[in-house]
Amino acid sequence: MKDSVLTDTGSGGIAAITAAVAQHVRALRTGRGWSLDELAGRSGVSKGMLVQIEATRTNPSIGTLCRVADAFGVTVARLLEPAAERTVRISAVEDAPLLWQGDRGGLGRLLGGSNEPDFVELWEWRLIPNEAHTSADHAPGTREILHILAGTAVVTVNGEDHSVYAGQTIEFLADRPHGYRNDGDEDVRLMMVVVVPSGEWDRRTRSHPPSSS
Repeated sequence: MKDSVLTDTGSGGIAAITAAVAQHVRALRTGRGWSLDELAGRSGVSKGMLVQIEATRTNPSIGTLCRVADAFGVTVARLLEPAAERTVRISAVEDAPLLWQGDRGGLGRLLGGSNEPDFVELWEWRLIPNEAHTSADHAPGTREILHILAGTAVVTVNGEDHSVYAGQTIEFLADRPHGYRNDGDEDVRLMMVVVVPSGEWDRRTRSHPPSSS
């Protein structure tokens, strides 16, 4: 299993996606007056990795993107969105970036997201039998809502397993270690909504810093 880097899509290509990430990370960081060292401290992502991201020399993994997004108090979708603002946007599933790929063929695909007025992400996940994905804690107050379309997913929240069957929905606080796995004989397909609280997140103090405004 691997925490995959951004995967090429049919619209714009990986170069356009990494360029968008670089532009947004740089703009959000400089707009706050943060140095690379400051962002590294707040996010838990190394300064060297941040340099590579801003220089479009690397395709960051889902874990790295989540940490950077949490530090800024935005969604991962915000870091991936095209520079041009659009009132209406229609996108095909095959154009959505793959942010995780399992070693057996599973995937985690970010279908879209909104940053105003609330921070929300929409994901598609597929887990092949005997595949699993684990996630570190997100910013305090983050919630995940999973609806199982097929198969049985085992959702682990803070070390406790929950079996969730096709047609069922599970909602939980994702500000603690959690993960999803497939112990069954058929593929698990699910849709996920992530609701992220507003505000920057500093992993050094594990708190929301006071607003500078």
